[in-house]
Amino acid sequence: MPTTQRVAYVRVSSAGQNLDRQLEAIGDVDKTYREYQSAGTASERPQLREAIDYVREGDTLVVASIDRLARSLRDMLAIMEELEAKGVTVQFCTQGLTIRPDGGDLTTRLVLHIITAVAQSEREMIRERQAEGTAIAKKTPGKYSGRKQALSSAEIRDVHTQADAGVPKAQIAREHGISRTTLYRYLEQPALPVEE
Repeated sequence: MPTTQRVAYVRVSSAGQNLDRQLEAIGDVDKTYREYQSAGTASERPQLREAIDYVREGDTLVVASIDRLARSLRDMLAIMEELEAKGVTVQFCTQGLTIRPDGGDLTTRLVLHIITAVAQSEREMIRERQAEGTAIAKKTPGKYSGRKQALSSAEIRDVHTQADAGVPKAQIAREHGISRTTLYRYLEQPALPVEE
């Protein structure tokens, strides 16, 4: 008879973040899947996909917190349905929730849905506040200037001159240290007049 395993899934949104707190909350496990990216849906997270494919009936998927497993209620429901169909228990350490494949108790499932929905709502409010702050900063002189242009006015004129002369776009981009996408963006704009 095969033995069951405790399999961990941990995720950070950016390379600068650390997994230590999540790993500490999870404790001892047989295998750990680590994700180092911010992604919206489960399908965009290869380590989560591997963890879900790896676990089998009787195993427990251990996650530090609900928001590490799913970023929306829709994703959470899809992930939980897939794990339940495989006979896998899911344990959320921070919230102290354990969802069993037999359906568990209704209260536990309701708490999971509420916490997931609240987390999704918080993310949306943060995005709205960031957008509002950026809009206000753009109206205030000197507060927000956006991204600095990659090329100076003289370099932009040079790019147009080279392109008009038939120099290959890849060569122009390489010489100016910009991507071809950026080069095409500059070429779509009219050439800047020579400053006197």
